[in-house]
Amino acid sequence: MIGKYFRWRWLLYLLIFGLWSLWLVQQRVNSFSSYIVDDCLHDIKGQRPVVLVLGAAVYENNQVSPVFADRLETAFELYQAGLVRKILVSGDHGRTLYDEVNAGKDYLLAKGVPPADIFLDHAGFDTYDSLYRAKKLFQAQSFLISTQDFHLNRSLYIAKRLNLDAWGCRADKHFYQNIKQMKQREWLAKIKAWLDINLGSKPRFSGEIFNLEGDGRQTWDEL
Repeated sequence: MIGKYFRWRWLLYLLIFGLWSLWLVQQRVNSFSSYIVDDCLHDIKGQRPVVLVLGAAVYENNQVSPVFADRLETAFELYQAGLVRKILVSGDHGRTLYDEVNAGKDYLLAKGVPPADIFLDHAGFDTYDSLYRAKKLFQAQSFLISTQDFHLNRSLYIAKRLNLDAWGCRADKHFYQNIKQMKQREWLAKIKAWLDINLGSKPRFSGEIFNLEGDGRQTWDEL
């Protein structure tokens, strides 16, 4: 009986330690909210080379979801205001019938953004891959990130831990019907981000290095 008691006590200690560790990870990632700019259009001083648009769902006929549309719209506003010179759209284009980046490109072209100023990262399969590839393949060191508030802490945690000069711009322009589910997924996503950083993970694909001061069309499918 005594041995069984000690066994259960140690299991309880391990459970408490595990839960405490997971809580610490959440707090660590959330602490990077200090790099979110309250009003990017008015509070950002000076011009950045690029704004990174993190991909989100697209529907049939490459129609962007409300979440993705707001990220693209925020990036367009920053570009139109002269706060960035280029727009880098990063997302999932790993399947023939699913293409976030070209849907994002078409949205920006319809807004009047010159083609040369739109860069595409076709292998930004998750937030970590997008930021890692922005640094390594697109040589971005200083940029703005356009995404929703629930996603910014994790994005900025990854960026800062990769030694990037990144600042977050909120893209919350509407109420999203599935916002509760997206926030719930963030809990696990933050743990993954912490593991990716501390394990030194590599993105699924490497690739060619591009110059963000050049012509963005070099990153398009048709070129």
